[in-house]
Amino acid sequence: MQTNIYLFFNGQCEAAFKFYEKALGGKIESMMTYEGTPAAEQMPPDARKKILHASMTVGDTVLMASDAPPNRFERPQGFSVSLGVDSAAEAERIFKALSEKATVKMPMEKTFFAERFGMLADKFGIPWMVIYRKNPA
Repeated sequence: MQTNIYLFFNGQCEAAFKFYEKALGGKIESMMTYEGTPAAEQMPPDARKKILHASMTVGDTVLMASDAPPNRFERPQGFSVSLGVDSAAEAERIFKALSEKATVKMPMEKTFFAERFGMLADKFGIPWMVIYRKNPA
């Protein structure tokens, strides 16, 4: 079994994935719009160029997403995408990149449980935690 993260956006999926590709060092594997699919008929004409499905590899994880259909978007809450990284420098780099126009909930710092840990909601409203533990537990 494999567990993957699936995010929903309010019309910003393409911009978010291009941002994450750069910030996280990921690789966009696919990005399909509603246009040209059977789902297009259920979408208003101005929403057909929005993303029906996108996937990106980030390390050994797959991040997936789409634009929610009109009037179906719900603000993300009750979870965070947690990124466990291999060095303090990588934690700092990723946190800084994701912090662009973000709401920082906890600045990147040393804690009792990690060498580096920080929390934020990025400019697309997605909540993230970035953590580096010297000795993962």
